[in-house]
Amino acid sequence: MAAQTEESDCAREQTKAEQDVDQVRQRAVRDQQRLDSGAVTSPKDLSNLQHEIASLAKRQGDLEDVVLEVMERREAAQERVNELTGRVASVQSKIDDATGRRAAAFEEIDGEVASVTKEREVVAASVPADLLKLYEKLRTQQGGIGAAKLYARTCQGCRQELAITELNEIRSAAPDTVVRCENCRRILVRTAESGL
Repeated sequence: MAAQTEESDCAREQTKAEQDVDQVRQRAVRDQQRLDSGAVTSPKDLSNLQHEIASLAKRQGDLEDVVLEVMERREAAQERVNELTGRVASVQSKIDDATGRRAAAFEEIDGEVASVTKEREVVAASVPADLLKLYEKLRTQQGGIGAAKLYARTCQGCRQELAITELNEIRSAAPDTVVRCENCRRILVRTAESGL
């Protein structure tokens, strides 16, 4: 925006400077025509007119220098605008690409959620109602995780190693008994890797 504003300001400045040159040029042409027409006969008026024509020529030269300087600044500003516009287009392209990838990822995640939700419903139907109720209660209390794997004598929910007495109780419990971690109260899932 700043580069575009600078270029626009230079364009206005150039237009004004060119108009000033044009006015001086037109005035010099009129004065030259008056001089050439012979309408001015007084030597003093002729001298003044010649002096004014010379002054206008000098003024025109100065104004043309200003126009050239403004044109150079405008050209530099236009180059900067073109460079920045290219960079903006490149960044916008990257944003569009990232947005597209994000949308595809969300679509994939939504599909996975739907699939997992259906699987969960099937599994939940085979779990006793009181166990499912306990699991849902723990899941709400424990930030979404109601059951944790017991791995190498460590609860994977709270990452605490269980005491030897707890491990002995879990070892002696029947395979279908619901056992819980003494630290975080999550349901413990026993596997061959539990270290029992």
